[in-house]
Amino acid sequence: MATDPQYFQANRGVMSGFLPATYARVLEVGCGGGGFYDHLRQPCEVWGVEPNPGAARAAALKLDRVLVGRYDGLTDQLPDHYFDLIVCNDVIEHMDDHDAFLESIKKKMRPGGCIVGSIPNVRHLTALFKLLITKDWKYSESGILDRTHLRFFTEKSLRRTLSEHEYVIEKFSGVGSIITNGISRRTNKLRPLQNVAVRVSSLAVVLLTLGYYWDTQYPQYAFRVRLG
Repeated sequence: MATDPQYFQANRGVMSGFLPATYARVLEVGCGGGGFYDHLRQPCEVWGVEPNPGAARAAALKLDRVLVGRYDGLTDQLPDHYFDLIVCNDVIEHMDDHDAFLESIKKKMRPGGCIVGSIPNVRHLTALFKLLITKDWKYSESGILDRTHLRFFTEKSLRRTLSEHEYVIEKFSGVGSIITNGISRRTNKLRPLQNVAVRVSSLAVVLLTLGYYWDTQYPQYAFRVRLG
C-alpha cells in the first residue's frame, strides 16, 4: 500500500470531464483523502471506500460516509441498487480480481448508472522503454509500475474487459499525453532535458509508425461506462 501522503490527496481534476450530466448518489472506491469530492456537482450524497486509515479520516471530513477497508470486504455495508455514479480513479489495477469487481459493483448501482474511472496504460512509452531497451521491469513507489499494481491494461484490453462485462462505453480517451502535456506529475521523475527527450521520442515513434503506436503517448486511459 502506498504511504506517500500526496498519493492520497490527488484530486484528479482531469477526470471531472468524464462525469455524467446528472447524478445524486455517488460511491468513490479508493477515495483517498477525498480530493476528488471538490469536482463533484453539488448537492449530491457521496460515500467513499478507502483502505488507508489516515486517508479515510481526511475523506470523512468531506464525504457523507467513508468505510475503511477494501471494497471486496465491505460489500455487505454498501446498499444495493443505490448509487447512480461509481468513481474508481486509479483503483481497478490494485484489485485482486478486477472481473469480480466489475460484476459485483453492478448490484450497488441503480439502473442506468455510470462508472467513471482511470487505469494506467502499460503500453506507455516509458514502460516500453524499460521493458524493450533496458530489459527491465522494476517496480516503483508510484506510476505505471507501482509496486501495488496487480493488473495491467492496454487500451485494447481495457475496452474488451468493459465490453465483456456488458458495459456501454460512453466516453473513452487517453489522458496525460507525453506529446502535448508532458509526463503526468505523479510519474514525472525526469529532469527537464530528459522530459523533452521522452516527448520527442514519443512523437517520433508515432510519426514513424504512421500512428500505429499512438497509444504509447498516454500514461493513462479514462472512461465513462453505463449499465446496459
